[in-house]
Amino acid sequence: MRTIGALAVRFRYLVVAIWVIATVVVALWAPTLSSVVDNRQSAFLPSDTPSVEAAELAAPFEPINGSTAEIVVASEDGPLSAGDLAKLDGLEARVGALDEVSAVRPEGVASSGKAAIALVATPVSPSSDEAEPLVDRIRSEITSTDFGPGVEAELTGELAIEVDTTASNADRNQLTALLVNAVVLVMLFLVFRSLLAPIITLLPAVLVLVVAGGTIGALANEGLFDVSAVTQALFTVLVIGAGTDYGLFLVLRMREEMANGLDPKAAVVRSVERIGASISSSAGTVIVALLSLLLATFVMYRDLGPALALAIAIMLLAALTLLPALCAIAGRALFWPRRVEDVGEGAWGRIAERVVARPKRALAAGVVFFGALALCAIGFSAGGFGGSADDGPSGSGSAKGTALIEANFPAAANDPTTVVMRFDRPVFTELDSVARAQRELERSDVFASVTGPTSPTGRPIPAPILVELREELGDPANLPLVPPAGIAVAEALYEAFRASGRDISPDGRTVQFQTALAAGPAASTAALDAIPDVRDEVDRVGESVGAAEVGVAGIAAVSYDISDLSNNDLRTVLPVVLVLIAVLLAIVLRSLIAPLYLVASVALSYFAALGLAVIIFMWIGGADGLNFVLPFLMFVFLMALGSDYNILVMTRIREEAAKRRLRDAVATALRSTGGTVTSAGLVLAATFLVVGLTSPTDQVRQLGVAIALGILLDTFLVRTLLVPSTVSLLGRWNWWPSAMSRVGRREERVAGPADDELGRPESA
Repeated sequence: MRTIGALAVRFRYLVVAIWVIATVVVALWAPTLSSVVDNRQSAFLPSDTPSVEAAELAAPFEPINGSTAEIVVASEDGPLSAGDLAKLDGLEARVGALDEVSAVRPEGVASSGKAAIALVATPVSPSSDEAEPLVDRIRSEITSTDFGPGVEAELTGELAIEVDTTASNADRNQLTALLVNAVVLVMLFLVFRSLLAPIITLLPAVLVLVVAGGTIGALANEGLFDVSAVTQALFTVLVIGAGTDYGLFLVLRMREEMANGLDPKAAVVRSVERIGASISSSAGTVIVALLSLLLATFVMYRDLGPALALAIAIMLLAALTLLPALCAIAGRALFWPRRVEDVGEGAWGRIAERVVARPKRALAAGVVFFGALALCAIGFSAGGFGGSADDGPSGSGSAKGTALIEANFPAAANDPTTVVMRFDRPVFTELDSVARAQRELERSDVFASVTGPTSPTGRPIPAPILVELREELGDPANLPLVPPAGIAVAEALYEAFRASGRDISPDGRTVQFQTALAAGPAASTAALDAIPDVRDEVDRVGESVGAAEVGVAGIAAVSYDISDLSNNDLRTVLPVVLVLIAVLLAIVLRSLIAPLYLVASVALSYFAALGLAVIIFMWIGGADGLNFVLPFLMFVFLMALGSDYNILVMTRIREEAAKRRLRDAVATALRSTGGTVTSAGLVLAATFLVVGLTSPTDQVRQLGVAIALGILLDTFLVRTLLVPSTVSLLGRWNWWPSAMSRVGRREERVAGPADDELGRPESA
């Protein structure tokens, strides 16, 4: 580390130039992180989960690897005119002729006659570069269609919602990044009370945002992993938070060394020598914790790990090279207008004296407090995606289209839970089993409404009539919106038959039913919890009507599968992370005892933070449950980030213990690191809090706020009170079996029986 520091100082201008050039190159040529984000939750599920298997079963209706959109046309005043329907026919034909569109299928006219829907199928994925141009072209065709006065036309559905959401999130993420940087900069000004130190502390993290973001984007484009919205949201806060932590560790140690008489360049080298190993170990624990996510079965977790681990690795490289170079260039001006000699030990000096004087009292009070909060975690229950997150961003075309569907069609038409049944032979001429399946689904307590081949627009059509109409009119998918001349079929019956084509596959073997769940909206917690009963009921109905295969698809089914996988991953990955971090701490501290209580302290802090989240969001906020990814991601991040402060505090205690008795070493180390840890913790908590409060989704909002609370608990109570008091009580056993423990035993024998376990007279 001393060599790294010396090289960074000696070639400081070259180091800065290399980083600036790398940042410019990546910014100009690498893809942005937002351009590779895939917002579809189902894209991150294993192929053998029930909701994915159901989606594959429904492939004749919606492309598995592609996406769909919906054109909705609605009249404010009355039923759509024949002219409007004819224009919609022409619009469907023009959209269907686009190269990227595989099919346009009529979804039916509302029973009121005031609205109509057409489904657009495309092999284009919502996360691909072709998605936004395709949506723009379809919307251009819609805009160029001259519907009558009072008629509104919009594009919504999966593809349009994802494109609108990505655009909205890109703007919001830019705002979030600016707010995070602004908040961190203000807090750093308060910490340093100088002009240049905050900027130089934050600058490496800002450059790493560009370099790491472009690198992750390039690797995602090569197919090495996928990037979810959670990865994108946590990327900014993790890089800024960790980068600021490392910057504070190094810059504050540089200030301390300068106060002890070293010139700025020598202080930088000494700081890297002393703190570099701590920073590297801290980054190593975060990287190991993130890479342990590769053991997860939920693909979003697996892809989250390597992407963020790479970002932390690049941040570590910047902390050990770019930051020392910048500090060496700034010199004494770094802390202007304050003088380094004017910086005192502050409140932590007084706290240190109280902690080491009464370690048993501090430890007991902390355990009781954290234990009480941890007990509240028993009240945790998993929640769904929540709200109208899948309706499109407020004010967007997709949100307006969703509102038109909700206002004119049955509840099952908007964001339905789809029941899919596959039969051994075509059902075109044997629709009795299909009609019976729909009747049984309608009678079931788990469904609020059901539409299908025998009631595609909400009006029932007897199965024999459907068979006769198919014989007379042919495939309903090929019929125009307006009945051709010479067809003696009532308009409502014609439209219902035409819409029935959406629910029977071209080969006649697969049938789908669009349902609304009795438990509540598909994105709600109640709907998630109802999925096991829904699947049991669908299995029963499928068996009774002779279906060969059945499945349940939709957001509720996907939510349930993700929740189930997340809980299983927590049980699998949690012990692995604990063991790996304990091993790293044992290597860094050269002790087998210290890692045990350090890991236990972080685990206690985690459960306390989860309990606090339950209190705030569920008991006070009235939420049905916390987002199901929260316990898993909270654990990984609090365990990894909490170890940062563990390593800083414990390595400083070990450093001081080599020169003085342990209790004095604890007090000295706490005086020196207390301000650093609290400053770093406040900054890190602020970054997560800003991301949480500015996020448009409950998923990221709850995660950001909960992690921020956990960091504050960890910073102000665990790392600066409980850990030092435990160290004071254990004495020489902290370092067993290293040489430090043997030094403690020799001091104890020399001190005599009247001395305490730390080798110091009680009277002291």
